[in-house]
Amino acid sequence: MAAVEAKPKSVRRAKYWDENVEEGNLHCAIVMSDLAAAYRFQLAGYRDEIEYSKFHPQEVIDRWPHNNYIKKLKRRNDGLFYYYNKERECLDKEIHKIKLYTH
Repeated sequence: MAAVEAKPKSVRRAKYWDENVEEGNLHCAIVMSDLAAAYRFQLAGYRDEIEYSKFHPQEVIDRWPHNNYIKKLKRRNDGLFYYYNKERECLDKEIHKIKLYTH
């Protein structure tokens, strides 16, 4: 049986920062609180957590324990790691570049 690729149903640009911009989690509804992860996944070269898991199915995503932000991700282009800070990294001037996907 062929694997089904999870393609997003829609995409929106972020308008303001919140934790979901940094993290990029936008699953069933468009919730503007997913900017934190989206920034981190897109900086590493992936659309979102679903695409990252497709490329690295056995890898567990390391997260900071106090806020659950992503700690490190493998870069898509060369396999090296991006290490992220404990706090917000997405600057206000970068917010308009972040895409939020709905699955």
